[in-house]
Amino acid sequence: MELAVGAGGMRRSASHTSLSESDDFDLSRLLNKPRINVERQRSFDDRSLSDVSYSGGGHARGGGFDGMYSPGGGLRSLVGTPASSALHSFEPHPIVGDAWEALRRSLVFFRGQPLGTIAAFDHASEEVLNYDQVFVRDFVPSALAFLMNGEPEIVRNFLLKTLLLQGWEKKVDRFKLGEGAMPASFKVLHDSKKGVDTLHADFGESAIGRVAPVDSGFWWIILLRAYTKSTGDLTLAETPECQKGMRLILSLCLSEGFDTFPTLLCADGCCMIDRRMGVYGYPIEIQALFFMALRCALQLLKHDNEGKEFVEKIATRLHALSYHMRSYFWLDFQQLNDIYRYKTEEYSHTAVNKFNVIPDSIPDWLFDFMPCQGGFFIGNVSPARMDFRWFALGNMIAILSSLATPEQSTAIMDLIEERWEELIGEMPLKICYPAIENHEWRIVTGCDPKNTRWSYHNGGSWPVLLWLLTAACIKTGRPQIARRAIDLAERRLLKDGWPEYYDGKLGRYVGKQARKFQTWSIAGYLVAKMMLEDPSHLGMISLEEDKAMKPVLKRSASWTN
Repeated sequence: MELAVGAGGMRRSASHTSLSESDDFDLSRLLNKPRINVERQRSFDDRSLSDVSYSGGGHARGGGFDGMYSPGGGLRSLVGTPASSALHSFEPHPIVGDAWEALRRSLVFFRGQPLGTIAAFDHASEEVLNYDQVFVRDFVPSALAFLMNGEPEIVRNFLLKTLLLQGWEKKVDRFKLGEGAMPASFKVLHDSKKGVDTLHADFGESAIGRVAPVDSGFWWIILLRAYTKSTGDLTLAETPECQKGMRLILSLCLSEGFDTFPTLLCADGCCMIDRRMGVYGYPIEIQALFFMALRCALQLLKHDNEGKEFVEKIATRLHALSYHMRSYFWLDFQQLNDIYRYKTEEYSHTAVNKFNVIPDSIPDWLFDFMPCQGGFFIGNVSPARMDFRWFALGNMIAILSSLATPEQSTAIMDLIEERWEELIGEMPLKICYPAIENHEWRIVTGCDPKNTRWSYHNGGSWPVLLWLLTAACIKTGRPQIARRAIDLAERRLLKDGWPEYYDGKLGRYVGKQARKFQTWSIAGYLVAKMMLEDPSHLGMISLEEDKAMKPVLKRSASWTN
């Protein structure tokens, strides 16, 4: 159903949300506010990058997108040569130009202004499904690519428009969602006869499984900080609208209840792993994004009467969350040996086996997978159950957000190098390892045919994760790992048509249902390349460790060998 907007105001449907061109709200209301080019201060999370020259984003000059300011100097066309390549004397890889062309082809416009990028531009696919929509999580690597290329306005437009969508009434089957929930995606419909653009938002009412996203709000806060760090423009984050938007998101995830853990409860299908994969509970992906969003919000929130309360809540939660994650989610050789020798049915505060994990529940594959040096944050921790699987996104975000200590970050990189074939293979990067098979697959996934073994979210390889791997490599001083992974990707990505994911234990085969020209596969590659060319870009997506949150931990073998 469409949302009709007229002189009398806005009429909302119960289950669909949309905005037509005749709406009183105009992006220009916020975009045209005076913009102050604030001199960038070297914050704590910039200092580790002080030896690298900054060549990040700039501001648009002129009234539109016809001419853009390039970090390389001068005005250029929106479809011109990528600015990043102009900064260096060497020739870029031949597929870089194709990647930029494909990324720009995915642009979505609303009232003539670029607003985001669609999920995939696959004309060969018979079923469009929701791949023609702008997903909040999918747009993040696109946004970073544009920021790194000196084109911040599309990111600014996106942040403002999704902020507007957040404020609408959200109902799924007559049940009202929390006020701070961000949409999973939105779609722009153009009516050429009426000359009207209509915006439809999906908060989960159309999603497979009918689940609302938990991660959209976190990605929005993280992207707002990235925009601020890249441009040096503090005015957007300081607007009352952005401050309120952050507070609404935080109200959802910082509310008190019956949960005794500082982690955030998350249902299956509410994150990047958007099908049933047995991640219900406290998945590492959501906890790492939660941690990072809290730290970003701490930097962006004003310490006024309304913001001060949230700043205090965030500080308290971060201390508890960092201790919990670093202590209970962390696994290396020494910790695995300790769990193997656990006693069960322990009671009182002196218990060592606090979650009553039965040693016999440790899967056989883990004993061979765990190297003597190396470690990772496991997938989930809950009473009597640990999900020992490796999940790439959560571990990479843990490094970038400094949820992982420097020693833990090094151990994660050690693991990747030691288990290169399993986690990287022939196409970076395994979204999770290992795959669920046979009878367990039937039970856990509900016989989902898309998540058969070594496919899609069940052990598939996702090129989009390349940018996260590259960022983590740069932060830990291991750029050679990223270069090796990027070299692998460049052999196949363009030739295969930029697929959404790859199948097989080594990622040798284009995914059986993978869309071609998947936008975040394209953008993820570009972001990875630009970060390697100019490591200062890392500052917009990385946070340095807060020493006040570092707990006293027993150092394991993988940290000291």
